Amino acid sequence: MPFYKHYSFDLWLTLIKSNPAFKTERARYFYTNFNSVKKSFEEVCVVFRQVDLMVNSINEKTGKNIDAEEMYLMVISIINNYSTEFQDIAIDELYNEMELLVLKYMPQVYCADSTNVLYRLKESGLSTTSLLSNTGFIKGKTLRRVLQELRLDELLDFQLYSDEVRLSKPNQQFFQLMLDTIDKKKHPELNLTEVIHIGDNPLADVRGAEKAGIRSLQINSNHLSIGHLLL
Repeated sequence: MPFYKHYSFDLWLTLIKSNPAFKTERARYFYTNFNSVKKSFEEVCVVFRQVDLMVNSINEKTGKNIDAEEMYLMVISIINNYSTEFQDIAIDELYNEMELLVLKYMPQVYCADSTNVLYRLKESGLSTTSLLSNTGFIKGKTLRRVLQELRLDELLDFQLYSDEVRLSKPNQQFFQLMLDTIDKKKHPELNLTEVIHIGDNPLADVRGAEKAGIRSLQINSNHLSIGHLLL
């Protein structure tokens, strides 16, 4: 691979992956606490998957961001046959409960090469690195705690999350924000061709990067892995 001055990374299915126990326990929580019509546990799991896919597609289409709290209310509504009786739901407390579940059933590093690549780039001192991530059920503030626990935060110069800036990939403004945040003292002369974004999503990551005028590398959803960066 060519050398780049700045490496931008996607998060999910690029650097980390979900702990399967988290999704199970999250669905169990909603099955127990927000299920007046007595849907089956399997049906609750399906609702979570449907909302996740729907919101992800909406965010990619609009380039904006639907918040985690709104997603949880969608789940509750669908579980209860599209009820809109939300008045008694303490939404902040609900998210806090979900955050505790995330931290109890911590996401995992996607693969050993994920850490190795970041470490090698950091060790060289020649490049800077960052995170550019769309969020869904888990907010950026929680993901920052996750990356700190996994010690991946030490290997990144900065992190950008869609819920914090109200922008989602492939929105060009989100990629431009990443470019604007790169430390100009380290790279006083930085051409777009010297920046690469790495991720698993051909629309959000690859097409978004290409429209922003920077290089891209699709990994994990094809035959390439993050280790390809070091070849």
